[in-house]
Amino acid sequence: MTKREVLGRYKGSVMGLAWSFFNPVFMLVVYTFVFSEIFKSRWGGIGGDDNKTQFAVLLFVGMIVLSLFSEVLNRAPGLIVSNVNYVKKVVFPIEILPVIAMGAALFHSLISLGVLLVAFALFNGYLNWTLFFIPFVLLPMIILNMGLAWILASLGVFLRDVGQTIGIITTVLMFLSPVFYPVSAVPARFRPFIMANPLTFIIEQARAVLILGRLPNWAGLGIYTIIATVVAWAGYAWFQKTRKGFADVL
Repeated sequence: MTKREVLGRYKGSVMGLAWSFFNPVFMLVVYTFVFSEIFKSRWGGIGGDDNKTQFAVLLFVGMIVLSLFSEVLNRAPGLIVSNVNYVKKVVFPIEILPVIAMGAALFHSLISLGVLLVAFALFNGYLNWTLFFIPFVLLPMIILNMGLAWILASLGVFLRDVGQTIGIITTVLMFLSPVFYPVSAVPARFRPFIMANPLTFIIEQARAVLILGRLPNWAGLGIYTIIATVVAWAGYAWFQKTRKGFADVL
């Protein structure tokens, strides 16, 4: 079903799956041009002409994490509503619908990650061996994402405004996450709010292992995983408790 989800997105288009490659490349070029050429943004710790290429890959890491997180959340409220037949006419484990959405999002994230690694190797002539830790960095966020997706998928059945609200929230998250800037650039009085964002820690750790060649913060990832697991368990329990009312509402 995940494969069908991925292929169905590009069904009928001439380029097909190639769009999953060109979309992140195009957005990377646009964001890099706007922030480095128009806004003259510079990343703390790099200067001169190091510059735009380094800025581009640092920006791209944030985009990958943000896209993975927001794609699942944006789709979650409509998952049950758009699959009414699975709820009313057949015996089907509808709790896997958010898992399918996550699988599709992971596919696109892997394509983007491949683009990032190729670009980094071309710009720098090497790859950091710490990149192999990226699954351990992303896993806690994926667990958290699944818990939130189960909650939103359930709420989306009873409150149709949830989908619109989540779209606004994920847009706000794009600017309140260190995607276009380092955490060090945030004024000290606002930094606690940025750090409370669940994406901040993951984005910083992803940059550490992919770009900076540093080992991940295992203690921080451990704490994040515990919290994410609690949220995932609560989200799954909420989904199972409320699913009995789906058929009546739909």
